Amino acid sequence: MRISWESLRASMWFWPMSASLLALVLTLALMPIQSPVGHQSWLWPGDAAGASALVQLVGTAVMAAATLTFSITVVALQLASQQFSPRLLREFARDPVTQAVLAVMLSTFVVSLTALRGIRTEQPLPVAVIVLVYVLGIASAGALLAFVGHLVRTLRVDTMMVAVHQEASRTIAQTYPGYGDTSKKPESGLEQHVKGTVFGAARSGFVREIHPEVLVEVAHKHDLIVRLDVRPGDHVVAGAPLGIVWGKGAAPNAVKAVSDRAAVAIEIGSERTSDQDVAFGLRQLTDIAVKAISPGINDPVTAATSLGHSADLLTQLQSRQLGTQAHHDAAGNVRVLTPDRDHRYYLDLVCAPVRRYGSREPIVLTALLRLLRDCARTARDEEQRQEIRRQRDLVLAGIADEVVPADRDLIADLADRVEQVIEGEVARGYRDRAGETRSF
Repeated sequence: MRISWESLRASMWFWPMSASLLALVLTLALMPIQSPVGHQSWLWPGDAAGASALVQLVGTAVMAAATLTFSITVVALQLASQQFSPRLLREFARDPVTQAVLAVMLSTFVVSLTALRGIRTEQPLPVAVIVLVYVLGIASAGALLAFVGHLVRTLRVDTMMVAVHQEASRTIAQTYPGYGDTSKKPESGLEQHVKGTVFGAARSGFVREIHPEVLVEVAHKHDLIVRLDVRPGDHVVAGAPLGIVWGKGAAPNAVKAVSDRAAVAIEIGSERTSDQDVAFGLRQLTDIAVKAISPGINDPVTAATSLGHSADLLTQLQSRQLGTQAHHDAAGNVRVLTPDRDHRYYLDLVCAPVRRYGSREPIVLTALLRLLRDCARTARDEEQRQEIRRQRDLVLAGIADEVVPADRDLIADLADRVEQVIEGEVARGYRDRAGETRSF
């Protein structure tokens, strides 16, 4: 199984283990730099007993600090899972600050253990290693303080939402071409092509990444066209169809070659990642919003803030060319078609769960309508505008009966402003801006 860069980033063991191995090699390399017996070096003016005491103290203290760091991290993971979303755990696991702190502490422990082997009363002192232990001990103390401060900032829900927002924004920019860029738009009929040979998934899991250039190469070699029916974020079962193959060279051996290369081109893992999956970032933000309006937490303002982040991502998506993309070989022939989600999917992903669970909360419903108003302002065509109208009507239809008339009027007024922005009256549609609540 191929280990991707995303998998390494998300693992808490890789960087600390790599740093520990590097520290071991460095310590062994510095061990020959010694001070003669009975001669006090300016690097270490003490004797062997003092050096041994220092190394033992640093090793013991840093292991206690590392244990504390692990414990705090586990508590943070539990809090994030229960209070916000279990899908945020991956963000904590691949946090570079946490990995760097663990790397410093474990490296210090490895250096201390290795240094103890080189300290003998009757032998010259490895002064360079002793100085290294001293420096790493101070660095570990600073790293622990930095970690505590970083964790306090990270556990704020606003910080989590910003991190998810930034990651999803990068994915949008890397995944989709600009609106109106038809260079990757497939020819009419290719998307609906149904005749061909089906090839299936080699294993079960989530589609993490798709590398179409791998399939373009094999399709060009056998004069084929490959259409994938999965996209990053989809869950597949072993043997389930991934796509179809057709063309002049669609012989059994050629189809098998495509199936074999698909195992490399389509990365399948046990959990979703954000490298190519824009919907995953929106799903995380929606999870935070839904969790915030649950009876156990009851924090509609956090839900409204989450919808604000989602609104920005949705407006970015409206400026991109969504849908199926065609990938060509060097001769300009279409070889691979990769599907993707449309505008309705993304709006449903954000709006549907929130309007269902927040149907009794005016703060959430008005935040949802503000999201639709922002989308209406950047809508590119009539299809997008009609979808925004559809979502607005669903919000109004789903208002719970117990919402009082005054709140209903507020929601209805904001729904009217969504329509005003759709019709091009942007200034009029935004005249109600006065913070989270309105006062005229």
